Amino acid sequence: MSFLSTQIEFLKGVGTARADMLKKELGIFVFSDLLFHFPYRHVDRSNIYKISDIHGDMPYLQLRGKISHFRTIGKSKSERLVADFNDESGKLELVWFQGAKWIRDAIKENKEYMVFGKPTEYNGSINMAHPTVDDPENFDQKKYLRIMPFYTATERMKTKGLDTKALMKLTNSLLNDPKFTIEENLPEELIRSQKLMSRKESLIQIHFPESPEKLAHAEKRLKFEELFFIQLRLLRYKLKRTQLFNGIKLETIGEHFNNFYHNKLPFELTNAQKRVIKEIRADMKSGKQMNRLLQGDVGSGKTVVALMCMLIAIDNGYQSCIMAPTEILAQQHFQTISTLLDDMKVNVKILTGSTPAKERRLIHEGIINGEIDILIGTHALIEQVVQFKNLGFAVIDEQHRFGVEQRAKLWKKNDYPPHVLVMTATPIPRTLAMTLYGDLDTSVINELPAGRKPINTQHRFDNNRLRLLGFMKTEIAKGRQIYIVYPLIKESEKLDYMNLMSGYENVCRDFPEPQYHICMVHGQMKPADKEREMQRFVKGQAHIMVATTVIEVGVNVPNASVMIIESAERFGLSQLHQLRGRVGRGAEQSHCILLTSYKLNADTKLRLNTMCRTNDGFEIAEVDLQLRGPGELEGTQQSGVLDLRIANIAKDQVILQTARNCAQQIIDNDPSLSKPENLKLLNYFTEYSKHNRWGRIS
Repeated sequence: MSFLSTQIEFLKGVGTARADMLKKELGIFVFSDLLFHFPYRHVDRSNIYKISDIHGDMPYLQLRGKISHFRTIGKSKSERLVADFNDESGKLELVWFQGAKWIRDAIKENKEYMVFGKPTEYNGSINMAHPTVDDPENFDQKKYLRIMPFYTATERMKTKGLDTKALMKLTNSLLNDPKFTIEENLPEELIRSQKLMSRKESLIQIHFPESPEKLAHAEKRLKFEELFFIQLRLLRYKLKRTQLFNGIKLETIGEHFNNFYHNKLPFELTNAQKRVIKEIRADMKSGKQMNRLLQGDVGSGKTVVALMCMLIAIDNGYQSCIMAPTEILAQQHFQTISTLLDDMKVNVKILTGSTPAKERRLIHEGIINGEIDILIGTHALIEQVVQFKNLGFAVIDEQHRFGVEQRAKLWKKNDYPPHVLVMTATPIPRTLAMTLYGDLDTSVINELPAGRKPINTQHRFDNNRLRLLGFMKTEIAKGRQIYIVYPLIKESEKLDYMNLMSGYENVCRDFPEPQYHICMVHGQMKPADKEREMQRFVKGQAHIMVATTVIEVGVNVPNASVMIIESAERFGLSQLHQLRGRVGRGAEQSHCILLTSYKLNADTKLRLNTMCRTNDGFEIAEVDLQLRGPGELEGTQQSGVLDLRIANIAKDQVILQTARNCAQQIIDNDPSLSKPENLKLLNYFTEYSKHNRWGRIS
């Protein structure tokens, strides 16, 4: 067993109780886990500032002076301890909201101390809350007058004395142990060409940097390493898959495709759609299994592209399927495709959880004997009883809503895996796509169909409701329909539910029957009731639909021209963009109104301004990535790929691109990593892969 594999309780200063806390709270089981528990922040304590030089916007800093005149301010829960702190240049206040008795006992008045903390400005004067206070006589200048690491530590850990100082001490003990060693895991030529710090030195400098320059080099090395191995794994996986799996050759362009293209296509394909069909067709006839990600904004025509590719499969004697995450979206696909194919001799069926047993049996028989050409459905498609005669093309829509194992079950229904097209209407930033789907080929539809007008998006405050009501009545008088969406974020929240219901009552009062008809849809309704209300709106029997985000995906009403989003500040950018995509599907000018209160923070203002400024889903996705980070974006949590220790997909785009280029170059020159110069890489990669079992689409 290597030194770094030693159980954490055997590190000096840990013991059984602290070890249990480290394991439960931070997942630190062995020495290497502690070594790779990187600081979340570094603070430069190498300078001692004068009070007269500081202001409220400065970061953490260090002062030297005397503490005097303690006093208690406030009562009961709001009580705080305040002390004056002086140096030769001026005075500021130190404030403690907790631990007053301990502070009074530990600190002597009119004695000199080193004080470290974050200055803030309050009522025109500077103060420092909960500073670190050290006695200069016991102050190790080599240890403390430097760039200091700050580590994540939970409140429970602090009960065992495991705060950031304790973690710093433990890490220092580990790095100074005579047995500490760490092997290099990158080829020497790569380290040289990218001017990277050695692995051992970077780990020392990330915890205890000697200078800002060395800290920057350590961060660059460790970020590169982390992203490099993710890309190496994805590229090796892609290579292995193409070597292992022969794809079904779908070479014929026959009667079904040609009939649809020349006689049934309701509009001329955009150049982007034509390009994507060519890319998919090249995969389908290559003899290798296709795994392609198709990105396209709401309304860009992904479904038509998928349908035309399914018709190629049918022309070659194979079946196709579409798996959608919800019954609403599956029904939408079924209606759209059935309408597009009209009287063509293509047998299309739908299979969902609510399909009656008798009809379900007939569908099972129809797909196993080959009578059904296209099967559309939900999770019901991956049930064991569902067996295809010859599945050649599988479409997975809104893939982030499916678990990895669920997706894998679909294409394992054949001896030869079908070609897989993964579709998403949630635009994925380039760097995120490179990391999450780096083993898939990517196609992008970045053009809207001709005749579509950009949606006019406006931000309005609550006090504009009277003008908004007049606008709504004008649109209804033109024969248009309107969505009003409420932020019922958790279906069980009573407060949100009442918010929706009171909103519905207000709309009914402002738009009374029999002149107006209102429908309502939310997640607590029975499926049959929800479908009935949906159909009233789809058929034009209701002027206004009051809803929650259940309509985010899967409702296509070209006559709906207005989307009003209540409390828009409570929605993320991606969700706002998805909701806006429910309108703008016809030839008429459509509008999206974002209603908010006046209390908006800077991030919310940026979200709203971005929505009003652009309709480009990819630009919106980039802003969303910057605001929220990759770990919170929809669909990234289940993958496990983005459990990053130090790299940041939003901020480290240049390092990511460089890491992918380097990984690709190595795979191109040495696919098996068997050359002598790559043996370190192979050994580490083999071990690394055991601890990073990321699921992929196939």
